Amino acid sequence: MKHHGAGLHKLTGNEDLVAQMTRNYKTAELSVPDRAMLDYAVKLTEAPWTMEQGDIEELRKHGFSEAAILDINQVASYYAFVNRLADGLGVELEPYWEQAG
Repeated sequence: MKHHGAGLHKLTGNEDLVAQMTRNYKTAELSVPDRAMLDYAVKLTEAPWTMEQGDIEELRKHGFSEAAILDINQVASYYAFVNRLADGLGVELEPYWEQAG
């Protein structure tokens, strides 16, 4: 996860947000729509078989368009795939990421 934190810091420049997200996104200072997006992504990652139409409706309720919902779904799914691929093959972080974290 170190490389994800480094990427978030590079994107936002906000060390406090990175620290909050590292601890627990549910207690981080996020907008309600951002929290809904992350709740969806976590559920899709941890228990995809439990996803239901209500999960998508929740995103719509927070103003996400169909295109944005598709983006959220595809990004979460892609990262879940890549992480499982790397974990399954025992891929180690490059030294750069160890230093960045």
